[in-house]
Amino acid sequence: MAIECLSPGCHRPGPTGILPAMQSNAHSVLEHVFGYHQFRGEQQTIIDTLIQGDDALVLMPTGGGKSLCYQIPALVRAGTGVVISPLIALMQDQVDALKALGVKAGFLNSTLSLEQVRELENALLQGQLDMLYIAPERLIQPRTLALLKQAEIALFAIDEAHCVSQWGHDFRNDYLQLSLLHREFPQVPRIALTATADQRTRTEIAERLDLTQARHFVSSFDRPNIQYRIERKDGARNQLLRLLRAEHAGEAGIVYCLSRNKVDRVAEWLCQQGINALPYHAGLSGPVREKHQQRFLREDGIVMVATIAFGMGIDKPDVRFVAHLDLPKSIESYYQETGRAGRDGNPATAWMAYGLEDAIKLKQMLAQSSGNEQHKRNENQRLESMLGLCEITHCRRQALLHYFAETLEKPCGNCDTCLHPPETFDATEAAQKALSCVYRTGQRFGVNHLIDVLTGNRSDKVASAGHDHVSTWNIGNEFNANQWKSIYRQLVARGLLTVDMNGYGALQLTDACRPYLRGEQPLHLRKEIAKAKKTGTRKSQSNVAEADRTLWEALRACRKRLSEEEGVPPYVVFHDATLMDMLAIRPRNRMELSAVSGVGDRKLERYGDDFLAVLNKAANGNSTSEAEDAGPDSNEILTLALANMDPSAIARQQNLNEQTIYRELSQLVVNGKLSLEQALGLSDVEIGIIQDALLSQANLAEDTFSYRQIKEQLADDWPTGVLHCVRQAILAQC
Repeated sequence: MAIECLSPGCHRPGPTGILPAMQSNAHSVLEHVFGYHQFRGEQQTIIDTLIQGDDALVLMPTGGGKSLCYQIPALVRAGTGVVISPLIALMQDQVDALKALGVKAGFLNSTLSLEQVRELENALLQGQLDMLYIAPERLIQPRTLALLKQAEIALFAIDEAHCVSQWGHDFRNDYLQLSLLHREFPQVPRIALTATADQRTRTEIAERLDLTQARHFVSSFDRPNIQYRIERKDGARNQLLRLLRAEHAGEAGIVYCLSRNKVDRVAEWLCQQGINALPYHAGLSGPVREKHQQRFLREDGIVMVATIAFGMGIDKPDVRFVAHLDLPKSIESYYQETGRAGRDGNPATAWMAYGLEDAIKLKQMLAQSSGNEQHKRNENQRLESMLGLCEITHCRRQALLHYFAETLEKPCGNCDTCLHPPETFDATEAAQKALSCVYRTGQRFGVNHLIDVLTGNRSDKVASAGHDHVSTWNIGNEFNANQWKSIYRQLVARGLLTVDMNGYGALQLTDACRPYLRGEQPLHLRKEIAKAKKTGTRKSQSNVAEADRTLWEALRACRKRLSEEEGVPPYVVFHDATLMDMLAIRPRNRMELSAVSGVGDRKLERYGDDFLAVLNKAANGNSTSEAEDAGPDSNEILTLALANMDPSAIARQQNLNEQTIYRELSQLVVNGKLSLEQALGLSDVEIGIIQDALLSQANLAEDTFSYRQIKEQLADDWPTGVLHCVRQAILAQC
């Protein structure tokens, strides 16, 4: 790997790309280059598979660490890792992020001049590149294949592999030809990665990319930090505005709409309401889309209103919400789009407003599409599953994971149906009336006409059709129009009614409705309520305690300045999670800063002094420390700890970062208000093991001490906050 030396005794590797001894294995690269201490999930197994020269097909949710699965093997293996990506507009930021880590990376696409292309190709042939990003349409050109055959290739990574699915909305024809990699480069390992694919799509990916013999890795689809909420449309734009103002003021998010026209209208309206919103869709010119995308990536608090043309590959970790003003076409689309929120692992919201008109519109669009009948049947099944998710009365996360063949044993406690279980009612008779009205009016009319018949509203259309004389006329006055609309919506979602596919939105009976129409099968439906409950929402920016706000903003300002100086998005400098770790640990020197998650060797060298200056200024002359010690949260945290609540549970209960809780607990221990056992919920034996490891460090009380050295010594991966508490207790007794 070509990486700049960080110490006088380190010799920069030559063009052969040989790693320094300290970085000769995957874990060393993870720690020293990327600044992380442990692999997550199946990352290490996937990485080992590639390092050994075998192929892999990886399904891992957004934010799960997919990129490390090919970046680390590319740095460990000899040669250059080639990443095939459809996202030309994002390649620059992807490469900038790697360069900030000291990785020699580049990209080949149509934005480069001829001179830049020659320069990059020479670097590839001379072994001076660790990673090369390339678009699929360029890769399959004979000239490019000839170039790659002259170079030493470490691996091929096929990102966004679902683009190979011919009936997916992200389909790219060039992806169909990527099976040639196995034929042209049989000795080079390949990895295909995607965040979302059901079993049918997984099979299609494996077959089309010639990866049927590859090892398949399917990670959990669960994103526990995302709160899923779906509510009926009732003035959707105002519903959205209430969400933004109450929970996500000044925070970045994405709002999805079905049409370009709606995107423009919603973005303009949000701007009029004081929200910093931008539109994004394929109808805008390339320069405008690029400008809006870069603003979203580089500025704080931008709300992007977009069609599904936006989002794939967007590596912005602090997107706090994804909102849908229209129903997605499938659960796959919904999961992929909502997955763009909360990549940093902090709380995020997936909110949607949904109505029966959404289902009618999508079914009409499907009927008019160019796909064959089998495709239309498949897509209709996917839409029916999406409708079912909207109308369920039990845990949404359980239903979402079940769709991807994953089981969640207990309700999640972090979706609307868990936080506020919907009321249900015996709808057996109501369903009979609703279904009978569809039958008596000839299965040729939409929901509003049917409701007029049921409630005795003699409109011109009802009168002209003679439906004021049918047996279902005026038999449904026990419900108002909104309640009947909810009943019909749920009957469609349960597959008892379907929408006329010929374009008029008429409701028609299905075979499944027969036992309900006859009253032979009982039915319980969600009870329509007048107003959505306002509880169970999140406060904006709730992860930062008020006492820490000044220092938090100072750290963000430092990051913003550095990112502007280097012309990269702020998250390329450090993610929010890394700044939160700094806020919690308050490192005083480079050794302590190196223990912060996300601070690798190169970033420590490049940015360390700037952030330490901010932190030390706060420690020496700022009232932040005194404020937080006397802050109102300390007594509450003390009470919860004495009630045997563990730190992670306290963090959830207080809506705070865990490291903030650990810092408060350490102060309570030092002040004699808690024992270590009470603060951490650990046994005497466990605390003794940590104490012995800490006491074995000669520099325990020195500025050169690092929590990283303790993590390497201990068998268990204790959180840094635990180690910090025990260390502070020891130092307080010295």
